[in-house]
Amino acid sequence: MGDDEFFVETMNMTLADQALQEPSVVRTRDMRRGTFKAPVSVIVPVKNEAENLRCCLPALAWADEVFVIDSQSSDETAQVAAGFGATVIQFQFSGSYPKKKNWALENVPFRNDWVLIVDADEVVVPELAGEIAHRIATNDAEGYYLNSKYFFLGRRIRHCGYSECWNLRLFQHRLGRYERMPDHTGGRTGDNEAHEHVELKGRALRLRQELEHHAYPTISIWVEKHNRYAVWEAVMYDRFLNEPVSPTIGRDKRLKRWLKKIYLRLPMRPLVRFVYAYFFRLGFLDGRPGLIFCTLLAFYDFLAWANVYEQRIAQLTEDFLPASTT
Repeated sequence: MGDDEFFVETMNMTLADQALQEPSVVRTRDMRRGTFKAPVSVIVPVKNEAENLRCCLPALAWADEVFVIDSQSSDETAQVAAGFGATVIQFQFSGSYPKKKNWALENVPFRNDWVLIVDADEVVVPELAGEIAHRIATNDAEGYYLNSKYFFLGRRIRHCGYSECWNLRLFQHRLGRYERMPDHTGGRTGDNEAHEHVELKGRALRLRQELEHHAYPTISIWVEKHNRYAVWEAVMYDRFLNEPVSPTIGRDKRLKRWLKKIYLRLPMRPLVRFVYAYFFRLGFLDGRPGLIFCTLLAFYDFLAWANVYEQRIAQLTEDFLPASTT
């Protein structure tokens, strides 16, 4: 057999390998290591994620290829990624569009039809890897939603509205792109799609196994990231209020966008967010991490509102300033 031929085996090994070994699953062979890989290309967008990658990348050893899309990290991100056999590609953000994930989907030379988007603070457990390998061979859909187990301050958050967090992460790369939502803040909102959703030309189903999301090990990291997110929310405020919801982002995401149109019109949104997350979504059952998390969610909504107000003041000031003369 040639180096690029496909192989099928039925040996009993780990849970991920068992799924890979099923007769219905087509796999590629890594001739350098003599091992078999699922025909999936993984994108890991990063910046200064060396520590997280030490947990993330070993859990992706089942995938045929892994691309780490780096934004000129100042730590050992590139070296760690290369050490685990990932291909490191440097990304230079223009300040508006495209952001990192869409850029990768457009420019990375994938050798597989299927791509999986994984953040550096996420871990693909063997059960999920096995299910991915099995499902992409069935041709039941063109994309799959993954649910995340959300960990905060070392504890899984089971309530607070975060018991389920479904996102379209696995799809045929020619058929999916993240929403195009450029802003003109010069990079203040970050260079990676954080809240944009994938628009898929095809059918999407849900996977049963879950992704582990070890988010925000410290409060300072949470605040730093959500400060950027709040700026983005403010920039997109008028769009969320007035523009139609995209019909291609999936039923659940469309519903959330419609509810967001209503929510953004409510008074005292930070208080509403805390009461909803801590009491109605039982955040108090998550103990002190739940209390801290729900308080931070309310603070995030306050930051978004404050940034919208800041934008309005800046616009009024600009409108009343006399035009400069030369």
